Amino acid sequence: MAKKRILSGMRPTGPLHLGNLHGALANWKNMQDDYECFFFIADWHALTSDYDTTAPIQGYIMDVFIDWLSVGLSPDKCTLFVQSHIKEHAELFLLLSMITPLPWLERNPTYKEQIAELKNKDLSTFGFLGYPVLQAADIIIYKANGVPVGIDQAPHVELTREIARRFNHFYGDIFPIPETILTETPKILGIDRRKMSKSYNNAIYLSDSPDEVRDKVAQMITDPQRARRSDPGNPDVCNVFSFHQLYSDEQTVQRVDRECRHAEIGCVECKQLMAENLVKALAPVHEKRTYYETRPDTVRAIIEHGDQAARAVAVETMEQVRAAIRI
Repeated sequence: MAKKRILSGMRPTGPLHLGNLHGALANWKNMQDDYECFFFIADWHALTSDYDTTAPIQGYIMDVFIDWLSVGLSPDKCTLFVQSHIKEHAELFLLLSMITPLPWLERNPTYKEQIAELKNKDLSTFGFLGYPVLQAADIIIYKANGVPVGIDQAPHVELTREIARRFNHFYGDIFPIPETILTETPKILGIDRRKMSKSYNNAIYLSDSPDEVRDKVAQMITDPQRARRSDPGNPDVCNVFSFHQLYSDEQTVQRVDRECRHAEIGCVECKQLMAENLVKALAPVHEKRTYYETRPDTVRAIIEHGDQAARAVAVETMEQVRAAIRI
């Protein structure tokens, strides 16, 4: 029985951090044995908000690819490629934009949120408004059966489903309607207890050295109500404890929980204990990262191989699309 095909992507806006690992990469890695996986770097999507600062994108593409390989995405199990290398995405985007009603884009919740949050950027562009159409093209050009996303990204997939249905209504059943595959995403906060983000300068990166990890953990905000070492703490509101739950063994988690509540362990000691467990967990990632960082030609060869495989599928799909539209 053929495996179902899934597709997902990431924008190359900088090195990846623990939030990216737990929010997407861990799920991708777990799915690569059970699905036919297409994962791509969405460099055109990076232009929707960063169109005036394009110089770093090429470097970020390499960084993201190395991070992917380092956490265990395998080019033998997945098709890993770069969006802009497959020009058929742009052609399908153009054709889909002809049939996508404007109100569908204007009601996109992410569009409204980003306009409100990124007030320092001029996002009054067609590209920013229309990026869900490009996203739809990214997905359906590979005839993906599903898209793994967190609950906050589900509306994006639903819009893709609507666009695919509309195309099929006009031109015949070319595209399967992709399913939303909701994935578990543990809540990972930055060292300042806000959402972990490059823009907040509060992230622990997959590329951070052990000493950088320890330094950042030392800066983490713990229970804000615990002012002194002798005060009992509340692990339920402590960000460091949430990291213990991810990176420490069950016995350590139980001990820290108990000792924190009775002021038997201080925040400094708690952080040091967690930092060492985090460094240990990231050691295999760092080892692989060092391997690929010193072999850029190997990484470029993996990208080219993935591009070729993705292009073959995209070319075939576009032949069917042109025939259906009769253009």
